[in-house]
Amino acid sequence: MNTRSSRMLRASILVLLSLAMAACAPTPDRKEDAGPNRLIFPPPSDEARFVYERSIYSSADVQPASSESRLRQALTGEARTGTPLSKPYSIAVHRGRLFLSDSVERFVKVFDIPSGRYFTVGENDPGALKKPLGIDIDANGILYVSDNGDGTIKVYDRDGKHLRTLGGAKLFDRLASVTVDRNGARVYAVDIGGVSSGNHRVRVLDAQDGRALFDIGKRGSGPGEFNLPRDVAIGKGGQIYVVDGGNFRVQVFEADGRYLQSFGAVGRQLGNFARPKELATDAQGNVYVVDTAFGNFQLFNPEGELLMFVGERSERDGPARYMLPSGVYVDEDGRVYMVDQWFRKVDVYRPARLKVEEGFAAPAGSARSAAR
Repeated sequence: MNTRSSRMLRASILVLLSLAMAACAPTPDRKEDAGPNRLIFPPPSDEARFVYERSIYSSADVQPASSESRLRQALTGEARTGTPLSKPYSIAVHRGRLFLSDSVERFVKVFDIPSGRYFTVGENDPGALKKPLGIDIDANGILYVSDNGDGTIKVYDRDGKHLRTLGGAKLFDRLASVTVDRNGARVYAVDIGGVSSGNHRVRVLDAQDGRALFDIGKRGSGPGEFNLPRDVAIGKGGQIYVVDGGNFRVQVFEADGRYLQSFGAVGRQLGNFARPKELATDAQGNVYVVDTAFGNFQLFNPEGELLMFVGERSERDGPARYMLPSGVYVDEDGRVYMVDQWFRKVDVYRPARLKVEEGFAAPAGSARSAAR
C-alpha cells in the first residue's frame, strides 16, 4: 500500500470513529418536566413524588457498548442488542444489582448497574431452578428464590453461588412467593393453596435451617384468613403485610402473626383492588401494591390510606404503561422498580428528591456513574 493510500485509509478510520463516538455521546440533560419520557407523579400542580427514569428490556440497557459495537451501529444504524427479558415475574434489588426471576427461561437474570455486568443465577446445578417465581434479598445481599417447580426455596449469595435449599413439597401445597427479613433470620413463604386446598397461608421458616416456626392464616374471608394469598412485605416497624388476592385486600399482622387490620376492597375506584399481585414497602413504611387489572401500583401510607398511584393499563408500551404488571420493589435509595410481563420490561422511578446521579442505580452517563 502506498503512502497516499495509507493516509487516506487512516483518515477514513478516524472519521468513522468520530461518527461512532458522536452517535454514542450523552445528550445534554433536559429539565425533569420536559418531553414525554420525563413523566412526573403525581403530575403538576401536586408536589412531585417520583420521576420516570428509565426502562430496562435487556442486558444492553445495563452493559456499556464496546468500541466495536459503537462503530458497527454508526455504520449500519442497527440498534444495540442484548439478552432480553422473556417473562419476568418478580424483582429484588441490592446496591444497584437487579435480580429478576424469569419463569420461561427458568433462572434468575441479574443486571448489575454499577459494574455494567449481566449474569444468571440458578441455571445450573447445584441450585438449578425449575420455575422461579417470587424472590427477595436481605440486607447482606443473600438471595432467596421460591421455586414453584419443586416447592423449594433456593438460597444464593450475591454472586449466585448456591448456599442451601429450604422447604420442599411436604411443606407447601403451592409455593408462590418468598420474603426474607432484613437481617436474614426469618423467611415468609406464601402457600397460595388452590381450589381443593385449605392451606391458603403464610409459612414462617427459620432462614438458616428451614424449620417451620409458625403459620399465619388459613382459608377464608374473615380477619386473618386468606383466599389465594400472593405476596408478603415487611414494614418499617416489623409489621407483616400480605396481599390477600381472592379477598381483594391487604392484611396487616404483627411480627408474631397476630392480626392487626386490613385495607382495600374489590372495586374500580382508587384504593380498591381488582387483581392485586405483589407489594413492597419503603423506608418510611409506605406500601406499594401492584394491581394487574388496573395496570398500576398504588401507594398507601402505613395505615392503609391511599396516597397516589402510578401507571395505567395500555395495549401500547411506553413509560408507566402496563399490560401485565407483576412485581414491584423499592431499593435502599427509594427508587421503585415495576415489572411488566407482557412488555417484558422493568420501569424505574426515581424519588423526586433524589438527583439522577445519586444512589446505587444511577444510570450510566450520569455524573456519579461517570466518576466510578
